Amino acid sequence: MKNILNYRLLIVLVLLTMVQLPKVMAQGKRLNTLNIQSSTDLKDFFKYTEDRIPLICGHRGGAQEFYPENSIAGLAYILSKMPAFFEIDPRLTKDSVAVVLHDATLDRTTTGTGKLSDYTWEEVKKMRLRDRKGKITPYRVHTLDEVLQWAKGKTILMIDKKDVPLQQLYESIKRNKVEANVLISAYTPEEAAFYFAKDKNLMFEIFVSNEEKLKQYEDTGIPHENMVAYVGQPKKKSFYNLLHSKGMMIFVYTAKVMEKEKDEDIRTQSYKKTITSGVDILLSDRALEAYDAVKEFYPKTSTKSKYFIDKKR
Repeated sequence: MKNILNYRLLIVLVLLTMVQLPKVMAQGKRLNTLNIQSSTDLKDFFKYTEDRIPLICGHRGGAQEFYPENSIAGLAYILSKMPAFFEIDPRLTKDSVAVVLHDATLDRTTTGTGKLSDYTWEEVKKMRLRDRKGKITPYRVHTLDEVLQWAKGKTILMIDKKDVPLQQLYESIKRNKVEANVLISAYTPEEAAFYFAKDKNLMFEIFVSNEEKLKQYEDTGIPHENMVAYVGQPKKKSFYNLLHSKGMMIFVYTAKVMEKEKDEDIRTQSYKKTITSGVDILLSDRALEAYDAVKEFYPKTSTKSKYFIDKKR
């Protein structure tokens, strides 16, 4: 009896959420897509130039109210409002299906409980995702393949490293033919070298908080054109200049510190200061807010403009 009541309550919550969704979805009829057709385009898109366009990367897929993190619906909603690319988080189910879910456990982001690795894909796909306020939505967990296929011709996905083996992730990229649409998070030079040995056109987000760590990646022989520099928190201008001199764009993670600030005006000034200090990409939990803050720094003309397209869904 208790299970029946819980099931009925779940249905009611989902239906209530769906009543509100159309109002939100109706606001965006077009998608701001990134027109990346080849690995050459991808390298050029991420090559630093003085006329670069500041970029926003939606952390965990850019979650919003009604739109869960790491969901296709969430990606589409952000793209209906602004140009962006997205960080996503692949993890394995009990039967080794790669799905897109940040946490190792299900409780925070889904209607499930316990460890993801204790459930098969058939079990996981029956669960529903929660938005960032914990509300149940109509959306289910996606497989990595589903998200990669959806992103093709629309945006770029930065694939974070969780528990999916490097070889399995590489095979997913190849199977879906998305080499031109992915940026692989390489936490170590060895990880980057693993992928580069298999395909010299793949691109990487590399973790370089200082010159010593940058040299470790350079020592692998991977060209600078294959790398985007993630520096974590803001660094000195001299380090930014060094990275830019090598043609590399720079990432800063805004969610960890500046987006903890409760005052929106202070957050806005932080976004602007970060971009004007020399950073090129904000990895943000507040993608729409970050975009509104920095779009004034878009150059009137840019060699990057050819990659930004506003088109019908």
